[in-house]
Order: sequence, then C-alpha cells, then structure tokens
Amino acid sequence: MNDYMKKAKENAENGIANGEGGPFGAVIVDNKGNIVANGNNRVLKYKDPTAHAEVVAIREACKTLNTHSLEGYTLYTSCEPCPMCLSAIIWANIKYVYYGCTKKDAAEIGFRDDDIYEFIKGNNNMISMKQLDREDCIDVMKKYKGNMY
Repeated sequence: MNDYMKKAKENAENGIANGEGGPFGAVIVDNKGNIVANGNNRVLKYKDPTAHAEVVAIREACKTLNTHSLEGYTLYTSCEPCPMCLSAIIWANIKYVYYGCTKKDAAEIGFRDDDIYEFIKGNNNMISMKQLDREDCIDVMKKYKGNMY
C-alpha cells in the first residue's frame, strides 16, 4: 500500500475510533515527500458539517505553512472527494489528488454526494435559491476590485 494512502486510511480509522466522524482520512504532502498536514472527518467532534477530512487537512496545512495556496502540494485521501472538498481542493490550488474509495463506495454506505452533483447540474430539488438585492450588494465587489490594484 502507498505510504501516504496508508496514513490517510489510518487517519480515517483513528477518527472513527475516537467518534469524530465518518470513515474519511487525508494527508497533504510537499514536493519532498514530507507530510505537512493530516486530516480526518471531524463533523461529529466539531458539530461542523464542513469538517471533512480534506478540508481539515487543507486548513491545517494552510495554518502550518502560513499561506492560502497549496500549489505544489499533493493530497492523498481515503475516498474520492465530495463536491465541497473538491471545491476546497481547487480553491487551495492543489493539482494532484490520489484517492482510495470512490464516490459510489461512499453512496453505498449512506453518503449523499450524488444529490449535490445533481444540484450542480441544475436539478435543484434540495434547497430554494433566489437572487435578492444584487444592486446593493454589487458595491462591495466593486470596492474590492478597486482596492486590488
């Protein structure tokens, strides 16, 4: 077994044993092969639905490295990232991801990633979303853009 995937799996197992959350673990590795962050699902521990293994590892890596960009780092995760984690990976500029189990494996034990993928495709039967007061809110965007340069 790949050493980094083995550590991601161990992180998942430890999280389950400690009652912290679902069966997911992750590690982030630098280009020299050093693990810079570990993560496991801590949704139950933190009572935070965003505390997935990949997000926990990204937060730890960014804090440790004092950066918001993990370009040049690699993520190993025990399961194919859900849409939220995939988005976090993209925002963090991580270009290489290795995963163990598939999203189908996660669905078979009760995780509902497919509902979110359907939502992204425009099949919205989960929540009500309506645009409101764009004219007032766009000013913040314009101010930010004006301060960028």
